Amino acid sequence: MKSMREVRNKLIELSEQLESGKLDIKTVAEMHNGIGKILNTVRTQLEYSKLRKEKPEIDFMKCH
Repeated sequence: MKSMREVRNKLIELSEQLESGKLDIKTVAEMHNGIGKILNTVRTQLEYSKLRKEKPEIDFMKCH
């Protein structure tokens, strides 16, 4: 996943697959955990930039 849009789409896909029974709750939970870790790295970068009074360039946050 290279953008927030891809993350959002993946989360929707996971929810749909869970509802349809294609994926089990354990698999979905692990994927959600991984996505959360990706988002935490972005949050850390944003907080660091704020402390330094910089405007970060984060490709992940751009709408592609």
